[in-house]
Amino acid sequence: MKKLHFPFIVLLMLCLSSCSAIAGIFKAGAAVGIIAVIVVILIIIWIFSMFRGK
Repeated sequence: MKKLHFPFIVLLMLCLSSCSAIAGIFKAGAAVGIIAVIVVILIIIWIFSMFRGK
């Protein structure tokens, strides 16, 4: 099992430069963060609308 991971890691190291790998991680993190903030805001608006309707 460990022998299977080593060639994959070496292949990734050769194919990706460190800057592009880190940039991809931060882009994904920023996108997930923005979506999470939007979802939280929508939930708060939904909760307030439930209390105002009654």
